[in-house]
Amino acid sequence: MNSANPPRGASGSSRRRPSTQAERAVARLGSTYHEWVAAHPDAATAFQQALVELIGDAGVNYDRVDVRIKTWPSLKAKAKKLRDGEPVYPDPWHDIRDIIGARITVLHSTEIPAVLTLLADEFEVLRSVDKAQETRVAGGFGYGSHHVVLRVTESSENLEAYVGTQFEVQVRTVLQHAWAEFEHDIRYKRSGEDPDPQIDRAFTLAAGLIELADQQFDQIASINNPRHAVDTGVDADLAAETLPGVLTVLLGSRFPLSRPSDYRFLMELLRAHDIETVMQLAELCNVSSPETVGHAMDYAFVPGQVRIIDDLLLNHFGSTHIERTAELGNRPKLRRSRLESRLAALRARRTQG
Repeated sequence: MNSANPPRGASGSSRRRPSTQAERAVARLGSTYHEWVAAHPDAATAFQQALVELIGDAGVNYDRVDVRIKTWPSLKAKAKKLRDGEPVYPDPWHDIRDIIGARITVLHSTEIPAVLTLLADEFEVLRSVDKAQETRVAGGFGYGSHHVVLRVTESSENLEAYVGTQFEVQVRTVLQHAWAEFEHDIRYKRSGEDPDPQIDRAFTLAAGLIELADQQFDQIASINNPRHAVDTGVDADLAAETLPGVLTVLLGSRFPLSRPSDYRFLMELLRAHDIETVMQLAELCNVSSPETVGHAMDYAFVPGQVRIIDDLLLNHFGSTHIERTAELGNRPKLRRSRLESRLAALRARRTQG
């Protein structure tokens, strides 16, 4: 894993025995790992919050985002792996890509391509593997997940302290995750025992059923589309339940729907400025143009409905929007700093214009 801080160790003399090389590489790894962990105590939180902000702002309907830093015993065991007597990871700090590991679970598989596109836009993609496709090529059903190895770049938002750092992200549906967790638990408990063909057949069958269930979830998601007709000529009161349809009419289909729970947060933002009716929201969209804001923000992704309205409010009300809404949401400290950065970008574009 590359990082801005940890030193890169020497590879050692090629005349030393492979076992000695491996032992010295692991010793260097331990020193580097513990130095890095001490210097970055909040790394897992930083990556988790950055990913949540990214996919939430883009309107992707996800289940959860988890990030973990690999423990030293786990990392050490992986670094010691050999193949034909040679270390699998000669330079483990840089060769092991999942020292920082993230998992993004989505409700149905149609969201997976959207997440992968977001990650590719925000980070440098070093490797991308569709584990489900690999299994199908092998002639069966089984582990379903997309694995991507990424590198933080200078343009990656909210991870400025980690430029150059590599990390791995697994993207899967909640059903794929349930299968993988249960399968891992059973395999772990049976480690050291001979494989049980009956268990293997049962897991294969369950994996096939899960794939079918995911397909049905995709169909349900396409049917349950809230973009129904909304009469914006009627000055009705806004509600979290009606916002997706109202915004689709006002903004068109170019901004994807956000997570259902995020519309409650958006109602708080609107009420902070006494915007509580359809006509008032329509006036905001007319006065603070989405095209102008999009040009100023130069998004690396297509923002979801909640993010674009948040930025329209910021563009229209300026610092007042920060003062009235910075404490709202689950991450008030981060929200204030990010709103200030976004307002600076909007003002810079105005000056240039």
